[in-house]
Amino acid sequence: MLLSLKMNYKATMGEEYKAGCPPGNPTAGSNSDPDATKASEDILDPWTVRTSSAKGVDYDKLIVQFGSSKIDKELINRIERATGQRPHRFLRRGVFFSHRDMNQILDAYENKKPFYLYTGRGPSSEALHLGHLIPFIFTKWLQDVFDVPLVIQMSDDEKYLWKDLTLEQAYSYTVENAKDIIACGFDINKTFIFSDLEYMGQSPGFYKNVVKIQKHVTFNQVKGIFGFTDSDCIGKISFPAVQAAPSFSSSFPKIFRDRTDVQCLIPCGIDQDPYFRMTRDVAPRIGHPKPALLHSTFFPALQGAQTKMSASDPNSSIFLTDTAKQIKSKVNKHAFSGGRDTVEEHRQFGGNCDVDVSFMYLTFFLEDDDRLEQIRKDYTSGAMLTGELKKTLIDVLQPLVAEHQARRKAVTEETVKEFMAPRQLSFHFQSFCFDT
Repeated sequence: MLLSLKMNYKATMGEEYKAGCPPGNPTAGSNSDPDATKASEDILDPWTVRTSSAKGVDYDKLIVQFGSSKIDKELINRIERATGQRPHRFLRRGVFFSHRDMNQILDAYENKKPFYLYTGRGPSSEALHLGHLIPFIFTKWLQDVFDVPLVIQMSDDEKYLWKDLTLEQAYSYTVENAKDIIACGFDINKTFIFSDLEYMGQSPGFYKNVVKIQKHVTFNQVKGIFGFTDSDCIGKISFPAVQAAPSFSSSFPKIFRDRTDVQCLIPCGIDQDPYFRMTRDVAPRIGHPKPALLHSTFFPALQGAQTKMSASDPNSSIFLTDTAKQIKSKVNKHAFSGGRDTVEEHRQFGGNCDVDVSFMYLTFFLEDDDRLEQIRKDYTSGAMLTGELKKTLIDVLQPLVAEHQARRKAVTEETVKEFMAPRQLSFHFQSFCFDT
């Protein structure tokens, strides 16, 4: 409720709420606090991420602002003990940095109780970029180590409402994006990919949950949470309930029959958290467990960490359709550098890995921890030049993208239909789900 009130205040007043600083009293608050000034310049919602810092968003402040919990060493060690697997590099390096109720998920797993995974994609273009892969790479790892079912929402209805697209275009992007998602290696026996435009009419359970959520969220609440205005179409205002519904197991009767008590774990970008704060507020009132969440940091644009990448700007990221030559050109021309102005200065003072995009990209995609640390030391000391760092990144990205393209080429239209067919799934706790 407090978070919702603060969001309402921000939407009305155009500034963050600060304790002890009522409207019209500028003396208490940001004027004397440069950090507060910086925070007021940061913009973060499900559609926009912008910060004034070259280092990117201050995630420690976000944890406090959103009221989530930091993924600490203790939690990472517990995941390792529960799964018997080395933690994914995204956990080891803080790419996934925040959570809600992950300990409940581990309690369930250790007590042989079922849970499932839910993530999604808003298909707004035919080609995905590297940043879009982050939640799917991690979700695949979670699916593999926990052996649980996964549902992937393709929110083509959202993109129709927000973008200048026809319904047919939005659905065609769903099919194309699904090919890239399947190419990440998901197990068809444990994975259901669905289009909102298609699945809603096939599943009364899904639509009933949408309506229940809509009944328990007021217009003022969604305005406060998402910043909607009186000029927004009613489709936008009602959409958050559609993104919330997959958090509840009864939305998928083919997988869970009519069970309402199977908890959901959602790996997603921190910008999607407003949807699920709303969902967690509603869940107990309609008889469902609150979904748990794992939040990732943002994948920076080539031009720097101040913004997210844009699918409409081909130079803002590496796309999964890019050739080896295009990857090399983009990194060399557009990747923001933390190096010095001259070789002499760089050798003397070293580079800044905190703002260097090539190094940031390596933290996402270079598996070898020891090599990554050596690169950090060499670049910081000046032993490695910016051109050498960019070449290292190019050598990592070119085969990664080429291998993805080869896997995607093997995904047929028939394969997509099989993944998108409502059906029973096979997973570790299946008998428990159906027999009790």
